Amino acid sequence: MESMLQSRAYLVTGGAGAIGTATAQALVDAGASVLLLDVDADAAAQRAQQIDRQRCRGRGCDVTRRADADAAVDFAVEHFGRLDGLVNNAGIITMNTAWDADAEQWQRHFEVNVTGAFVMAQAAGEYLKRGTGGAIVNVASNCGKVGYPNMAAYNASKAALINMTRSLSVEWAVDGINVNAVCPGGVDTAMLADVAAWLAPRLQVPADELLGEMGPAQLGRRIAPIEVGRVIAFLLSDDALIIRGQAINVDGGDTPY
Repeated sequence: MESMLQSRAYLVTGGAGAIGTATAQALVDAGASVLLLDVDADAAAQRAQQIDRQRCRGRGCDVTRRADADAAVDFAVEHFGRLDGLVNNAGIITMNTAWDADAEQWQRHFEVNVTGAFVMAQAAGEYLKRGTGGAIVNVASNCGKVGYPNMAAYNASKAALINMTRSLSVEWAVDGINVNAVCPGGVDTAMLADVAAWLAPRLQVPADELLGEMGPAQLGRRIAPIEVGRVIAFLLSDDALIIRGQAINVDGGDTPY
């Protein structure tokens, strides 16, 4: 694992979150350098320093803005001398019933979770195709396959991201860019804790009790973010060149397809 991505460089969006930070750690552990991107620039910089002061940098980035995406690519190339790929991890969720969710909430999910990923993929991809190619991994969710209650907008946005992954894979293979997605579920993150907190009063069950039941049944525990990060690191490597356009479940066996 240590030299799997030796001397390569990657962008990771949503870098201040648990999966983003863990992914950056996994990439650094595999020998890569990482530009950690987040809408919260200070948090991105702090996380980067905690991971590796030499090979990890943090920077503010609104993934929905092409100017921000281009600036991130330029910064990475200038600082690391190259760019080999992208991890689209930035995402939001607003819990609501399908009756109560409004169009603004719906649009915001798609703006960040889908359009933001596309904007970043285009910006990074245009650099990659001019060189020797590279890889992109989109962080979707098993919600995009299952469709859990009270999160219709999130479910739909992640389903769209899964389909976008397939589309980009087919189109960009000729440019030497391999595109895949991972579909986490039951990961020990602040987002999952927020879901439990929202559900608790509605189900009349303590939030801690709900959260304790949100790990995959086959594991009997929640998934650690670094476990997801290591799968992402593998998908960015040359060992994964035969895996293309896939939406790989990293949910401990909860989703069967």
